Amino acid sequence: MATAIWVLNDQLDAGQAALACFNPGEARVVFVEAEAVLRHRPHLQKQILFWSAQRHFAADLTSTGWTVDQLEAVSHAEALIPWLQANGITRLLVMEPPDRPIRQAIELLSRHQDWPCELEWVQNNQFLWTAEEFSRWAGSKKQLRMEFFYREGRRRFNVLMDGDQPLGGQWNFDQDNRKPPPKGLEGPAALWFEVDAITQSVINKLEPLVEVYDLPGEADPFHWGISRQQAQQVLEHFITSRLEGFGPYQDAMVSGQPTLWHSLISPYINLGLLQPLAVIQQLETAGRERDVPLASLEGVIRQLLGWREFTHGLYHHFGEAYSQSNALEAVTPLPEFLHALGGSGMGCIDTVLAELKERGYAHHIQRLMVLTNLGLMAGWDPQALTSWFQAQFVDAHHWVMQTNVLGMGLWADGGRLGSKPYAASGRYINKMSTYCKGCRFDQTKRSGDDACPFNVLYWDFMACHQERFRSHPRMALMIRQLDRIERSELDAIRLTARGLEWAQSTAA
Repeated sequence: MATAIWVLNDQLDAGQAALACFNPGEARVVFVEAEAVLRHRPHLQKQILFWSAQRHFAADLTSTGWTVDQLEAVSHAEALIPWLQANGITRLLVMEPPDRPIRQAIELLSRHQDWPCELEWVQNNQFLWTAEEFSRWAGSKKQLRMEFFYREGRRRFNVLMDGDQPLGGQWNFDQDNRKPPPKGLEGPAALWFEVDAITQSVINKLEPLVEVYDLPGEADPFHWGISRQQAQQVLEHFITSRLEGFGPYQDAMVSGQPTLWHSLISPYINLGLLQPLAVIQQLETAGRERDVPLASLEGVIRQLLGWREFTHGLYHHFGEAYSQSNALEAVTPLPEFLHALGGSGMGCIDTVLAELKERGYAHHIQRLMVLTNLGLMAGWDPQALTSWFQAQFVDAHHWVMQTNVLGMGLWADGGRLGSKPYAASGRYINKMSTYCKGCRFDQTKRSGDDACPFNVLYWDFMACHQERFRSHPRMALMIRQLDRIERSELDAIRLTARGLEWAQSTAA
């Protein structure tokens, strides 16, 4: 019996479950680069990272004695089926991908008339909680809230614990981590890398395909890490130069400072180049040794042990139908400036999109409170915006974006994930960023040609959905404020909102 292991490009870990079933020489390993993935128009930085990291991992496996084949073709079928036949493969192991569409596509491929072998799934070991364990935790709970799941994870994995109590006497220091940026705020320099020969070969491959598939973003400069070694260096750099300052200013947004104190490790964890529990343990050990403020240490660990695991668990727990959620009946097409990665005229939006265009990256507050906040209030089609997010960000995968964009950002699930819509006016952006300085829109106005679109859309959104939210415990206050706005002003807000062709709400 000839056995092979198909390693997907987000499973780049020598300890991943399918590889762990064998020793080198006992099975062949195969990687596939299919040009067909470019039909989804991934950001150039993302595609370079994915293919380059895959090629580097293949080289690492080869150096440790594995027999490795790297296949390139237009489609996965054109690459894989002839290879399986030529090598007499009778058993193909694949570690379960976290992304549902990828598993479905592989199962469909295995039903091809020329498919020659048995397909065997191996349970994914890249998360701390399996889907089954999460569902048992969820049980019959009426509300699934991250805070309680996070506390359970702290206890289960003995992270930041003092006996059976949380270190420092409380579970959550979020209130300490919301400082607006003071004038002149600058974060430490990020750790970037130069392009090597393997990465350059990927860039060369993609160059003639940019126009064919209309790929967004910029390929140059490309400075992301592409190996386990470089990913580990980024983690260590974060610990030594950024961890202490991460907490206070993790929500701040500063022009010319796209990374501030953020870790930049999410792409590497999601690709398998770093393992979540090992990262958490390294952070805790280093944080205690370096006497890092607990608010900063707990803040970053909560992102990994809490939010990452929680959203992955919800993705599988909610099931396939979740991806079609649209509780607010939003159907407005995405604006051209989003596809072009610039040109909105709004200081905040264009700053974030420019940074995204260059790196394929924006930190979590830029994503939540700028990009998806605008999409929520403008009534953009949630499925279209979620797909856009998945294509644009270097750390984006289907399982990541469904819950983060559909649920957290757009409230398209009607509150199954988040307790309230994260709608915010220009006041929030002015407080937490430097983006409003020099913007042609006035962040103090809510109607008129020069009114900040975030202000206009905020009050228009509240007016459109007031009956839905009037009795909502966390929204009722804003509806009461809405009730105090004069009818003439509400009409002016609505007229201004109607003038934003890219923001046509469907609500009456």
